[in-house]
Amino acid sequence: MDEKNTPSAAGSSTTPEVMTEIIRQLAAHYGLWLAESVQRLGLAAALDAEREAGDRFFSILSGKLGRALGLSPQELLSGADREMLDRLGMALRSAWLAADGVWFQAIEGAAGMAAAKQVNDACWSCFAPLEARRAKAILGLPDRGGIAALKAALGVRMYAHLNRWEFVEETETSVVFRMTDCRVQTARTRKGLDDYPCKSGGIVEYTGFSREIDPRLRCQCVGCPPDPHPAEWVCAWRFTLEEG
Repeated sequence: MDEKNTPSAAGSSTTPEVMTEIIRQLAAHYGLWLAESVQRLGLAAALDAEREAGDRFFSILSGKLGRALGLSPQELLSGADREMLDRLGMALRSAWLAADGVWFQAIEGAAGMAAAKQVNDACWSCFAPLEARRAKAILGLPDRGGIAALKAALGVRMYAHLNRWEFVEETETSVVFRMTDCRVQTARTRKGLDDYPCKSGGIVEYTGFSREIDPRLRCQCVGCPPDPHPAEWVCAWRFTLEEG
C-alpha cells in the first residue's frame, strides 16, 4: 500500500520539541524578511512594510491560534490574570535579551569581538527605529511629540522592563536618561569581568530610537562603557529637542 503524507498527518506528530522548532523557524523567517527588506528598500521603507506585514500577520496568527484552541482571538489570553501576564511578559522580554546575548557570543566565537560588535551595532540600527515605531503605535504618540513622547516611548521598551532607569535634568527641551542598573553589566560584575564596552552600540541605538520618535531630537552620550562612570549609573544619554 502506498504511504502518503498529508498536512493533517504531519500535524499529528507535533511534539514539544517540534513546537519549539516551529517557533524558532517562524521567528527566523520573519526576521530575515525584515533584514533583507532593509537591504533592498532602505530602513524607512522596510519599516513601513513591516508595519503593514506585521499588523496583517499577527491578526492572521491570532485567528489561527484561536481556531486551533477553539477560542476567539480575543479569548486567547483573556483567562489569564494580570500576575500571569506580567510573568509571561517578563519571561519573553528576558528571552529576547538572552537571544541578543547568545547571538553576540556565537559571532564572537566565530569571527572575534570586533565582528560581533559590528553585527550588534548593525542590528540595533534597524531594531531601535522599529521599537520606536511600535511604541508610537501602541501609545498613539504623534510624530513630533518632543520630550514627552520620548519619555513615554522609552518607558515601554523591552529594556524598560528588564533594567532600572531614571530621568534627570529635565527641561522643556531636554532630558537625561540614565540606566541605573543594567542586567548585562551587573551579570559581568558578578563574574568579576570588566564592563562590556557598549558605547558604540548605544550611540546607534539611542540615536536611532529618538530620531524615530521625533526627527528634531538629538542624542548625546553623557557616559557609557568603556567610559568611566559613577556607581549610581551605568550609562547616561542626553536628548535635546532642536526646533525646526
